Amino acid sequence: MSLAHTALELAAAHDSTATHHLYRDLHAHPELSGAEHRTAARVSTELRAEGIECTEGVGGTGVVGVLSNGPGRTVLIRADMDALPVTENSGLPYASTVGGVMHACGHDAHTAMLVGTAQALARGRQHWSGTVVFVAQPAEETGEGALAMRDDGLHERFPLPDVLLAQHISAGPIGLVAHVEGPVLAASASIDIVVHGRGGHGSRPDTTTDPIVIGAAIVGRLQSIVAREIAPRETAVVTVGRFRAGTANNVIPATAELGLTVRSTSRELQEQILAAVRRIVRADCEAAGATTGPEIRIVKSMPATVNDARVARSVADIHTRMFGSTRIIDPGPAMGSEDFSELALTPDGQAIPYHYWFLPSTPIAVWDAAPGQSPMAKFGNVPSAHSPNFAPDPAVLDHGVDAMTGAVLAELTVDPERSRPKYHAAPELSGGHLA
Repeated sequence: MSLAHTALELAAAHDSTATHHLYRDLHAHPELSGAEHRTAARVSTELRAEGIECTEGVGGTGVVGVLSNGPGRTVLIRADMDALPVTENSGLPYASTVGGVMHACGHDAHTAMLVGTAQALARGRQHWSGTVVFVAQPAEETGEGALAMRDDGLHERFPLPDVLLAQHISAGPIGLVAHVEGPVLAASASIDIVVHGRGGHGSRPDTTTDPIVIGAAIVGRLQSIVAREIAPRETAVVTVGRFRAGTANNVIPATAELGLTVRSTSRELQEQILAAVRRIVRADCEAAGATTGPEIRIVKSMPATVNDARVARSVADIHTRMFGSTRIIDPGPAMGSEDFSELALTPDGQAIPYHYWFLPSTPIAVWDAAPGQSPMAKFGNVPSAHSPNFAPDPAVLDHGVDAMTGAVLAELTVDPERSRPKYHAAPELSGGHLA
């Protein structure tokens, strides 16, 4: 029996009805980052029911399950649990019952898939050997959860993995699997800036140093970083998402506040952009005659997610054999960000290889009805992650259990003869729109 056939047979052993019930329950009861108490309890209960050793409270509300099944490699699979401060407008019969909170990014699906995969592996122990570590991670949306779990001894208290795996649902026609070698998600930084001027009456601007004018100059100048300082072959984003100043029409304020997000595909490029941001902000303040320098503070950052080439090929290969080559696409890197790669460091600072892939989950009827003649046009017209209308096709749950079960088996039985898979060409999808 081939490994792909074994994976599909093994995945079919999971309780699909229970997986869908868990998903609907989690979707109806979303919890914000760091407050995933009910979700964690549900995960723990489900894992323990399969005879999996389970520990709660890792890095806050994180859950770690360990399934040891003889000698072999150790594979860690991770799902995020937290929801978003979004008011749901999906119209689903199992829509959020919590006002202002919604699973608008699919973490409920990821968690249900994790439990489904655990069921499949626990019920089919005769088909594999090794150790699987199941991680239900809190606070991905705030970028705090993975690091909190690692700092709480994830790799010291539990078996150290040889490889890490994760998957994420996305917009796009259901049934595909999107694999990328190398950079798949961007490094990101959120920056708060305070510009100090000198306030006064709006009728006498000559007696003030107007921070609004300085801030406006900064906003315009920041756009030149990507346009004029970053090589065209590189991918980067600098966005000013917040500009706040003033309290009255006839008062020039003393300060202005700006909020930025900076994204890029490598640590080196990120440092180059951050240095340019600092230089521009300081220079514009000085040029305007501000006597007090600006405050520039990075309030949140996430590293780039860079897939290991060998693991990417291994997982894409098993998925090709399980689902067929026309269902495997390479969309290129996205500019979304994740904290998953924070888990990929050993206690002594060594890198652990990992692979992170996407499962498009838009219902086919919704996709077909979306305006647009090209896939890119349709992508702009279907609900995407973080949308109040985000409503993935529940069929993605079983597809995700299949995909993760196959990936785990492939990594537990690494085959050096495995060749590079042939991706289904999808140049019109390039640009990372699936994230």
